[in-house]
Amino acid sequence: MASLNLHHLRLFRAVACEGTVTGAARQLNLSPSALSTQLRTLEDSLGHDLFERRGRGLILTEAGRIALDHAEAIFRSAEDLAATLRNARGGQRALRVGALATLSRNFQIGFLHPLLGRPDVEIVLRSGSQGELLRGLDSLALDVVLTNLAPPRDAASPYLIHRLDEQAVSLIGTPARLGSLLAAESGEGVPLAALLTRHPLILPTPETALRATFDALVAQLGVTVRIAAEVDDMAMIRLMVREDAGLAVIPPIVVQDELGTGQLVEAGRVPTMVESFLAVTLDRRFPNPLLGELLTRGGIDVNGYRSGPLGKS
Repeated sequence: MASLNLHHLRLFRAVACEGTVTGAARQLNLSPSALSTQLRTLEDSLGHDLFERRGRGLILTEAGRIALDHAEAIFRSAEDLAATLRNARGGQRALRVGALATLSRNFQIGFLHPLLGRPDVEIVLRSGSQGELLRGLDSLALDVVLTNLAPPRDAASPYLIHRLDEQAVSLIGTPARLGSLLAAESGEGVPLAALLTRHPLILPTPETALRATFDALVAQLGVTVRIAAEVDDMAMIRLMVREDAGLAVIPPIVVQDELGTGQLVEAGRVPTMVESFLAVTLDRRFPNPLLGELLTRGGIDVNGYRSGPLGKS
């Protein structure tokens, strides 16, 4: 086992990925014979064959699959250590954040706010789909993923899920649309069914958790709604409700600035609907210390927008 080293494992991983010695040798700029010799050295060191020939290619044996899993874990730890030490020796540390493309920008700023403007911190922010971001987290290209979708988690999952905040969901519109209606109703609030049937709605797209909950609520109320738009981006929902395209079904944090200035008003909360804001990390041996500062702060400040629940239909 004394001859086992990272170099051998990298060569082994390249062959496992390419499926042939020739392809891996071309990628590594080695001769096929030299690469085959290194592989045999690794197999002799481990005491097991790692590949078996299948047609013109190579496939992993059971021992090879086990070795590849361990090799990937070793590489992740090595990259983790290197990234941590790079940050430690420089005057500026980097925090690499991935955010779901549809996630509220206000929430993202609220999460990162304690680090903004610090001369010793560089924030690298990337947006993308859930799958893209989790792959970035797995490869250690990201330190944390901000999302409202909890990834599947079981005993084999590498993810740690931190619940940062939970926001009620409201019906929100312009004063021109809601002002006279709210003024005409008693202090008990506007009946939910009335709001849902009198106004066109701007909704999240059907694949979101929020939309599934909303559709179930509409079915329970037995009402038919008119959909003005289905939007997969909270920033676009924000713009559309500002343009008075209809009532938006969103957490108030998405439009907190407009609520503060009176450009938009909140008719009230939608019962049973909440939006969870999550940070997803890996259980790393060398975690980014900047991330620890953010995760120990507790909930995100959303300026405390609150209103009573909507009246029942």
